[in-house]
Amino acid sequence: MPLVEINFDGIVGPSHNYAGLSLGNLASTRNAFQVSHPRAAALEGIEKMRANLALGLNQGIFLPHPRPDRAWLAELGTSIEDADSALAANAMSASAMWAANAATVSPAPDTSDGKCHLTVANLRTMPHRSHEWPWTLAHLRLAFANGAFAVHVPVPGVFGDEGAANHMRLATSHDQPGVELFVYGRTGGGFPARQHVEASKAIARFHRLDPERTLFVEQSPETIAAGAFHNDVVAVANGPVLFAHEKAFADRDQVIGRCGELLPGFELVEVSDGEVPLTDAITSYLFNAQLVSPPDGEMTLILPSEARETPTVWNWIERHLAGNGPIRRVEVVDVRQSMANGGGPACLRLRVVADPGTIDPRFLVDEEKLDRIAELVARCWPAEIHNDTLKQPGLIREIEAARAALLDLLQLSELA
Repeated sequence: MPLVEINFDGIVGPSHNYAGLSLGNLASTRNAFQVSHPRAAALEGIEKMRANLALGLNQGIFLPHPRPDRAWLAELGTSIEDADSALAANAMSASAMWAANAATVSPAPDTSDGKCHLTVANLRTMPHRSHEWPWTLAHLRLAFANGAFAVHVPVPGVFGDEGAANHMRLATSHDQPGVELFVYGRTGGGFPARQHVEASKAIARFHRLDPERTLFVEQSPETIAAGAFHNDVVAVANGPVLFAHEKAFADRDQVIGRCGELLPGFELVEVSDGEVPLTDAITSYLFNAQLVSPPDGEMTLILPSEARETPTVWNWIERHLAGNGPIRRVEVVDVRQSMANGGGPACLRLRVVADPGTIDPRFLVDEEKLDRIAELVARCWPAEIHNDTLKQPGLIREIEAARAALLDLLQLSELA
């Protein structure tokens, strides 16, 4: 089988809530303590996956992590029953739904040993995310157990690594050697820069990448200060195309020049600040979109509905589609529950270029499997969660039972 791109989406967990835990993520802060709707959120994500399947794309899933994370609380000498409200919120976070932060992936054509390498992100800059990696590692070791893959433990926690949200790949096609860009930060005003350059360099070494075709790129401090807590809020790549805001990188000219030197056919689609101000790009998540190449050959941008509701963004989209640019189609999806916590379409998925036949089939989906998952979600996921109810025993029982039912449905008892 040829190598193809597979989008692995995180199923939104039954503990999805708005605790405002993510400093620098403006949407998360803005919506802190609002009522969340886990059932609606998970069904929105499933509908996004259906839209991908309709385009002819390959689709996979990752499952919610156990919440509350009782093992993590035990390491802190407490329990969900005894923890204070802040610690309980960190233990109940459903942020593992954003699979773009699960790992960094380098496909086999880029690596010296011909394997697809995945390194689990440590997510050390935020307490609520820092305890995700053991369960993510369990997912990846199970899904990618075939010898075609190499799964690595996280970079030591002293260097923050946030996974594929700060990594891009350019290539003439998915099965050809590519150019990999690792985007790191240094400062962002009052907000932390979450990706450390040393973490990026370590991952490149683990993945056995060609140093001549590996770029370490500094994210613009201005974008971090404006709320672009990950690179994928201001730039995304697909095939030979880099789609970016003009303020995305600290040294824009050097980045573009090196990409042009290393990749024949490289194509830049750049949005100027005059056309779409940085604030509009961030609030609409224009770049936190899935830029994909369906089998029909029409490069497609999968956007959140907020992009259509932002006049500067939608005007730019219409002008681009009317011209001769490489992006030929736009699909709009409703992921409002995720967006309210600062996660657009791109946040919800991890891209893996591989032969689908080498992946555990329990992690791959079609329409029929999505139907079964949606039915279970509609039946078992909480309809809403108020932040002040996170420690209620009845809610905790409901959340844990819902995840157990999903594991049973997908026959993934190894993740119990």
